[in-house]
Amino acid sequence: MSDLRPEVGIGIVGYGGIARAHAYGWAAAPRFRDLPCRPRLVAMSGRDAGALARAAQACGVAETHTDWRALVDRPDVDVVDICTPPGSHAAIIEAAAEAGKAILCEKPLGVEYEEVARAAGAAARAGVLNAIGFNYRRLPAVALMKRMIDEGAIGEPLTWRAIWLTDEFLDPEVPFDWRFERASGASTIADLGSHLLDLGQWMIDGISAVAAQSRTFTSERTDPATGAQRPVDVDEASAALVRFRSGPIGVLEVSRVAARRPCDLTLEANGSNGTLRFDYPRLNELWYGDAREPSTLYGMRRIRAEHPTHPYAERWWPLGQGIGWGSSFVNQAADLLERWPGGPWDPDLATGLRVQAVCAAIERSAAEGRWVEVSEIVPEPSSAESRPVEAHDASA
Repeated sequence: MSDLRPEVGIGIVGYGGIARAHAYGWAAAPRFRDLPCRPRLVAMSGRDAGALARAAQACGVAETHTDWRALVDRPDVDVVDICTPPGSHAAIIEAAAEAGKAILCEKPLGVEYEEVARAAGAAARAGVLNAIGFNYRRLPAVALMKRMIDEGAIGEPLTWRAIWLTDEFLDPEVPFDWRFERASGASTIADLGSHLLDLGQWMIDGISAVAAQSRTFTSERTDPATGAQRPVDVDEASAALVRFRSGPIGVLEVSRVAARRPCDLTLEANGSNGTLRFDYPRLNELWYGDAREPSTLYGMRRIRAEHPTHPYAERWWPLGQGIGWGSSFVNQAADLLERWPGGPWDPDLATGLRVQAVCAAIERSAAEGRWVEVSEIVPEPSSAESRPVEAHDASA
């Protein structure tokens, strides 16, 4: 029997590790969901033709382009999936929006708030489907944490903390690349912190003010192409106090110089009735303490977020088998494709813009040594501005 579902052509801009994760997500999504359409990986683009060809072959993508504009202009590309360094995101978003293509963009949306605002505005005005890649929302334990907070499991939220520790910049002999240049790779606050800030605003409330500090411990690194020393202008570790609009307070810490910490992400929310904690090294588990229980049960209990009643879990393996990081990209692709072509997609670029504003406030606070209101970066949006934009029929 022929498959009458419409085909959705995916064009991936970029060929690094995150591009491969996205390609995996698009390819695997139909194996776990009954979708209204059939995704097809049409093309991939990148500047290094040799590396691009190898990545495309590994991902099952038949055609390649060394100019991303050629990919955007292809009539068989319906979704432009942006997986390049952050400094290039805004220009690609604007071009894709002008071409009437749906957009998925990796975080952060860009480097400077102003350019990100222009790009998100272009997508909104074009009425195209658009999303930002906050894939950690799609882990069952994290989605369960959000649901339990919404259902009142911890009562009124009081405090929130988020920590992301890695050691990828610890060795001063790590050579210079785009990650050490803010114009290309954005700050560590925006790169790692954007995920945490999104989760905080998604679970608790919008952030209204911040007080931060940042440090760069290795100020120069060797350019492997020239052997010359190049200045590092991104933070290697940052921390911030945050205030949420509805009253809770929080702490954020990101570091790329934490020895023997490969990718350790922790989220915790404390409320008037309990506590929830997620530790990424055990990503199928959620810890919960309920202050309303008898004192004989004092402490935290482990929830294995693998039961069919838990978010996403019923779409995957039998109870007890768990999932991994790559599954979050499958869930992301499936969530977006389930809403093809009418939308809306969530989280969208407007969500990414709100996160970018908090990142900009943290960067300003660290530079100026003072509390910074997020409204200094951008005025508070009206209720009309915060509503998702209705997308046109992206199959047209």
